[in-house]
Parts: sequence; structure tokens; C-alpha cells
Amino acid sequence: MKDIRICYVGDSFVNGTGDPEKLGWAGRLSRYAEKEGVEITHYNLGVRRETSHDIAQRWVSECQARLPEGCNKRVVFSFGVNDAVAENGYPRVPVDVSVANAKAILKEAKQYYPVVMVGPPPIDDESLNERIRELDERYARLCVELSVSYLSIFDRLQDDEVWKKEVSGNDGAHPRAEGYALLAEYIRSWEGWWFKS
Repeated sequence: MKDIRICYVGDSFVNGTGDPEKLGWAGRLSRYAEKEGVEITHYNLGVRRETSHDIAQRWVSECQARLPEGCNKRVVFSFGVNDAVAENGYPRVPVDVSVANAKAILKEAKQYYPVVMVGPPPIDDESLNERIRELDERYARLCVELSVSYLSIFDRLQDDEVWKKEVSGNDGAHPRAEGYALLAEYIRSWEGWWFKS
């Protein structure tokens, strides 16, 4: 496989916010693949505070600019926490709208690229986690419907002491290096991930 290019599209968790090593889980996945001899051109398209609505507005042009004809193209999507965040007493994006946004994004993306989706992680806020869990379950059902590989990370991370310690000891939402390394390992060991050790 030559000239493999991956766009990681999403929010601050894709960006790797909070990681002092500036890799996040996306950077670590690409680095692991390189160590296994798979050369990857890596594009981190994670933007802080962005919702599914924001991502729906930009992902096409951003991926098109980075995935030209002739290369081995891949796209990873991950978002949802910002949709669930409450502002003025309401989620920034209602669940049904968030699922509709994800459906539109994934239906279009899979016409042009191999696509996978990683679900939203838990944070240090129980009421918000209830909404994130609901989104995760809805996204998972949607991906079955669309035949898109989906990795739910919510339950696994919610019960993980390393993740909880990193998030609570940082800003209450994002882990630091150890938490992102843990998440990268989960994704790398997932059957839906493209590049295995």
C-alpha cells in the first residue's frame, strides 16, 4: 500500500487537546502504523468545541484538498461530546439532529472513501455522560444501518481508572498523554482498524 493518506475528522478529542506530547490518539495510531512499516500521510482535522453540525459544514472540502486522486484514501470520524454539552439548559445539538448530521456525513463519505467512526468518550460529568452514552448508542445503531465500522469506547473508558484519573486531573474533559495512549491502543486492537501490529 503506497501513498496512504488518512484524514482524522472531528473535535478536540481528535485534536488531542490536553496531550503534552501533541499526538492525541490519532497521531499515535499513525505513528504505530509507521513503526510497522506502513507509511502514512496524517491529517489531523480535529477542531475544539465543534459539533456534528460544524463538522458537516467543513469535512468535504477539507478531505478533498488532502485526498487527491491516485492515493490510498482513508477517513476517520469522531465527534459527539460537544453536541451533548448543554447551553442555556439545552444540548447544543439535539440527539435526533446529531444523528441526522452523522448520517448525512457518513452516507456521503462512504461513497468516496473507506470510512470508520470512533464514538465519543466519557468525561468527568455524570449528567453530560448520560447524554453522551445515548448519542454513542444511537451512532452505533446508525453505523450498523449504514455498514460503517463503529467503535464504541464509552463503557470501556468510563470504567478505566487511568482514563478517569487523567480526565479528572486535567480539565474534566480531556485526558493527558497516558489517556490518549490508552485510547489509541483500544482503536489499534479493534477489528475495524485498518493497520494491525
